[in-house]
Amino acid sequence: MIPLCRPSIGPEELNKIAEVLKSGWLTHGPYNEEFEKLFADYIGVNHAQTINSCASALFIVLKALNITGEVIIPSFTFVATAHAVVLAGAKPVFADIDYESGNITAQTIEPLITDKTEAIIPVHFAGQSCQMAEIMELCQRHKLALIEDSAEAIGATYKNKKTGSFGIGCFSFFPTKNITTGEGGMITTSDQDLAHKIKVLISHGIDKTTDTKFAWQREAVTAGYNLRMSGILAGLGIVQLKKIDEMNNRRREHAKYLSDNLKEGIITPIETKDCQPVYQMYTIKVRPEIRNELVEELKNNGLGASVHFSPAVHQQAYYKNYQSADLPNTEKLAQSIITLPMFPDLTKNDLDQIIEQTNKITAIFN
Repeated sequence: MIPLCRPSIGPEELNKIAEVLKSGWLTHGPYNEEFEKLFADYIGVNHAQTINSCASALFIVLKALNITGEVIIPSFTFVATAHAVVLAGAKPVFADIDYESGNITAQTIEPLITDKTEAIIPVHFAGQSCQMAEIMELCQRHKLALIEDSAEAIGATYKNKKTGSFGIGCFSFFPTKNITTGEGGMITTSDQDLAHKIKVLISHGIDKTTDTKFAWQREAVTAGYNLRMSGILAGLGIVQLKKIDEMNNRRREHAKYLSDNLKEGIITPIETKDCQPVYQMYTIKVRPEIRNELVEELKNNGLGASVHFSPAVHQQAYYKNYQSADLPNTEKLAQSIITLPMFPDLTKNDLDQIIEQTNKITAIFN
């Protein structure tokens, strides 16, 4: 079986984890600070904050900004994006997507903006950036917060600028992502005051910059949470980040080889204008009538195929009452998309098997 994904973990990661364990500093500390500095420099922002997940990142950014009104998001995303909005006390408003890329656009967002809209969360689907120039212009014109769900796009660029640097970036280091710390995430921003507020909120509301009589005193300045990343995971992230360009380049090479060799009846991914995707997932489209059976047959023939995402969020039980606008492209894509195996350590034999089985089985169903 060729799995859907597999983290690229080597001796360097194991050695770093041993180093952290031997240091005795297992919670948030110097390894987090090193990882944060490296990540901020990589994305091109002034500040980065480690956190326990991308879902927590989205939630805490909304809380830090005091967002309680409407937040425009795609329905074509993992449900954590919507959960973060609801749990922060705001209301998700679902926008349709561009069918070819799977991303929301300024054209699908703008009709949904009202006097209750406070933020937009574009999700960079499958490793490809949204068209950010027009979305940024909308945010500036309507004075809306821009929060990027970059869980699937670590290292992806739009006009040579990395995702997570256009607004406030929220990243995931889940094992399926471009780098992994097992569980974990990161927030990126160039706003010093916001970065400080987030640091306080994720650490029990304790502000370590507050003057106290004794060094051991800890005083809460607000009701906060415990959403910190451990030093062990930060150590893993330090090593992974140093490999990210190499791993992303291999993903791009794999994607090109697949796209060059998958045949009729299969729609392969496009690379949109001014974007360099990093293929956190490799997705194809087929006729909706054959999709479900095709996925099962691919799995029966040794490919860890899956679907991202179906049902769309607005079609799920909890969120059915949140939707008002029609989302034809979202529903069409949710019925036709398939995710094929994609990870840096795929071999040529693996890729050839993916191509052979996908072409053969698709031809049978077509």
